[in-house]
Amino acid sequence: MTVGRRGAVAVAAVALALLVPAAASAHAYLVKTVPAASVILSSRPRSVQLTYDEAVEPRFAIVSVTDVHAHQETTGSVTRSPSNPDTLVVPLKRVGAGWYLVYWRAISVDGHPVQGAFTFAVGPNAGPAPQFTIPHIAGTATSTPLVVAKWLAFLTTMAAIGLFVLRIAIARPLVHRVSGTSLRPLTVAFGVVAVLGLVAIPAYVEEAVAIDSLRSFWDVSAVVPLWRLTAFGRGYVDLELCFALFAAAAALAIWVDRPERGRRSVAALLALGGALIAAAAALVLPGAVGHAGQTSPRGVAVLLDWLHLVSGSLWIGGLIGLLVVWGSLPVAKRVAGLVVCVPRFSNVAFVSVLVLLATGVGASVLHLPVLDALWLTTYGKVILLKAGLLLAAMLLASVNLLRTKPGLSSVEVSEASARLLRRLVSGEVLLVSAAILAAAVLSSVAPPPPAFAEEGSALAHVGPGKVASTVVRGGYRLQVLVEPNQAAAPDTFGLRLTRGGKPVQGADVTLTFAMLDMQMPTQEYQLAETAPGVYTRKAPALVMVGHWALNFTITPKGGLPFSALVVDRAGS
Repeated sequence: MTVGRRGAVAVAAVALALLVPAAASAHAYLVKTVPAASVILSSRPRSVQLTYDEAVEPRFAIVSVTDVHAHQETTGSVTRSPSNPDTLVVPLKRVGAGWYLVYWRAISVDGHPVQGAFTFAVGPNAGPAPQFTIPHIAGTATSTPLVVAKWLAFLTTMAAIGLFVLRIAIARPLVHRVSGTSLRPLTVAFGVVAVLGLVAIPAYVEEAVAIDSLRSFWDVSAVVPLWRLTAFGRGYVDLELCFALFAAAAALAIWVDRPERGRRSVAALLALGGALIAAAAALVLPGAVGHAGQTSPRGVAVLLDWLHLVSGSLWIGGLIGLLVVWGSLPVAKRVAGLVVCVPRFSNVAFVSVLVLLATGVGASVLHLPVLDALWLTTYGKVILLKAGLLLAAMLLASVNLLRTKPGLSSVEVSEASARLLRRLVSGEVLLVSAAILAAAVLSSVAPPPPAFAEEGSALAHVGPGKVASTVVRGGYRLQVLVEPNQAAAPDTFGLRLTRGGKPVQGADVTLTFAMLDMQMPTQEYQLAETAPGVYTRKAPALVMVGHWALNFTITPKGGLPFSALVVDRAGS
């Protein structure tokens, strides 16, 4: 197969992957429970069933059912319902009358853990709802060992690809333009980084799966069979395979390359084409199984992520390669060698930086519902940190472009320019590596959901704890009442509505709940007037700890409808 045909096949495969609709949202969320949250049953349930918006893996799931004394009431492990792949089932003992707490934890398609809790009761003498202590397992997607492992996997993969491009294309003319020089140090550097990448990727998968399955990293015999149980695991196993193919093809391309001859042979072109195709495939996979693959429009999001990784790879790998060239050349030939390599790399780096900026901005627009999310959410703050690191690296790069590059061609200042180049490039490597670390954190943090856009119009922020806050809207005074304002508890939601000091009676009041910390379906309840101007409803609406948008839609009797939004922080 010719290089052109191989390229066409690769482009078609990538295009097909990008055009396939996303199968799930960014995180799994609970859409239905049996028994229902806060319900009082007249008969004993035989099992607890949890239905999610996507098929979660039961071997990574936890479903705990305990009574008021924290005694476990399950009799078996979590299994998948034979009638619905999105439903998990756990069998129960013959539970007696009383209240029970259901705590669940599941792993989303993109590898992120999600968790929540709710209560139910068995009657007829269940008694008042008790105060349960809700268990919590830390959001392990951002644990330090896991983030470091992901960073090393990203850094080595990107650096190896960039080093290969520098060796096979940018620095190739060095041999026949400067006598007595060799590309062997670049080849060795590429080989070392590629081997590190081949180790770092499976190490990251092992750590992620071990955390998801609540096992030890060293329990290899139990963890490795679980690697491909989720789309996330399958994606990174495929990344390892593609990267291994790239490393092999790149090694072959370097072996058959004869830079002293100038023109490449057909075998060299075929090997080079295969290596670049494998590299392109490897760089598309992290986005396809990460946030980009779950963001609409999926094709645009994955393409932006891929271009971002390609440009970042050329930059970081090329910078490391320049340091290798600087350190490996004899002092007498260092300036001459840098004169060959630096201008060629500067042209590539300039385009890479522009692409990096454009794709970063584009991805941020897709992932952030409003501009405020940049400084109000963890996801946005990490984006700002990453952008600051890249801007600092770009500042150093601009000094290289405007001062060091012209200086190398001047005999008087060339040695000083070479030393300055080493210092600036070293600084760039550190800053870009730190930016890749920020990217590893960013890919482990949930983007804010679309509902976050509502926070800017909130009249007040309330909670945690009991809520009794007053806001003013359109001449009406609204006292928002939430008690006890706890997740997985039967909360009472109320609104005391007055105007001119008098209660407003006969109004139609609807309360809508939207989770602001992650993507979840909205809930809507009608409030009933239980006292003059007081509208209440007991509802199991706060199913997770976090920030909730409580949107009251009010239509006064004979008046115009209006709405009032309050952001509530529900505790455990």
